Amino acid sequence: MTEVVLGVAGGIAAYKACELLRRLKESGHAVTVVPTESALEFVGAPTWAALSGRPVASDVWTSVHEVPHVALGRRADLVVVAPATADVLARAAHGLANDLLTNTLLTARCPILFAPAMHTEMWEHPATRANVATLRSRGVVVLEPAVGRLTGADTGKGRLPEPAEIFEAAVALLRRGAAAPDLAGRRLVVSAGGTREYLDPVRFIGNRSSGRQGYALARTAAARGAKVTLIAANTALPDPAGVDVVRVVSTRDLQEAVFEASADADAVVMAAAPADFRPASYVDNKIKKTDDTSAPTVSLVQNPDILAGLVRRRSEAGGGPVIVGFAAETGDHTGSVLELGRAKLARKGCDLLVVNDVSDGKAFESTENAAVVLADDGTSTEVPHGPKEVLADTIWDLVAPRLR
Repeated sequence: MTEVVLGVAGGIAAYKACELLRRLKESGHAVTVVPTESALEFVGAPTWAALSGRPVASDVWTSVHEVPHVALGRRADLVVVAPATADVLARAAHGLANDLLTNTLLTARCPILFAPAMHTEMWEHPATRANVATLRSRGVVVLEPAVGRLTGADTGKGRLPEPAEIFEAAVALLRRGAAAPDLAGRRLVVSAGGTREYLDPVRFIGNRSSGRQGYALARTAAARGAKVTLIAANTALPDPAGVDVVRVVSTRDLQEAVFEASADADAVVMAAAPADFRPASYVDNKIKKTDDTSAPTVSLVQNPDILAGLVRRRSEAGGGPVIVGFAAETGDHTGSVLELGRAKLARKGCDLLVVNDVSDGKAFESTENAAVVLADDGTSTEVPHGPKEVLADTIWDLVAPRLR
């Protein structure tokens, strides 16, 4: 059974850590909650003890014969601090050890994950930014806070990411074990979802992509220390913790957002499913059925090829990001799924191409996937059927050595 230490700092978002604790416990992890003294002003020790099934202490003197300030960190497989206030980030960055939580952080040799929560001005202050940079330089994963409603009427960046998404980031770290956050400091762009091309105010041409694979790529990259921009086309999924999300509708919207975000990116993964065609014209009013049985004819024009455009722009600039494409194939009289994938890789000119067999309803709208990742050097990596996060980690494993 994996041992998780859940640190809770003294912010109003401390109550949300109860949901995170519940998810960790229900997924089979043993959890010890270590709140700060100020956190206990928001949520009392009996609550943490009841939910975790373990005693709760915030100082180094409780059960001193067990040397808790050393023992907790030594036996932990993961330490998560949620919420992490500006104060806790500062104390951790400077190596202070004036309570049980900061002692645990100093003795832990396992992955450490901070989920910050504070007012926007505090998050953006140079002192906080410097402390975050220091922690990240040591291999600690510090998620970007979410944007939204803060304490009172304030709104901005500084909101604690949703507990479900912090949980997914924690699971990603546990899955990788003691592996270093190899994407720390990297700026990555991921696209997800399916674009829509509207015929009129209510009808559109689209596809079945849920965006789950792109979201898994964004989530796992953030857990590996990267700064991630997710370009999401018509998805209904919660924002991954620590990821900046840009929402788009059409293929041309997607192209514009991807080109803008990738200007200074280290890698771009095009996991979205853009519509290849769009109506030649848009009707401002809903197209009505007529009394006869005739149906309107819809003329289509081709949408821009975003993947090819990225490769072309990189070539013209003499360098740029690692580019990963996706190919959803079914195979036909012209070739098998892999043959079509290899032809697409040669045609597009990207570095890696993730080939999915989507026949018989596979891959789309599912939490699992299987793929073969083709590389421009002729090698291939087969990923068996399993969670989309496993495929995501495999893709990043292949991208990491290619980063400049």
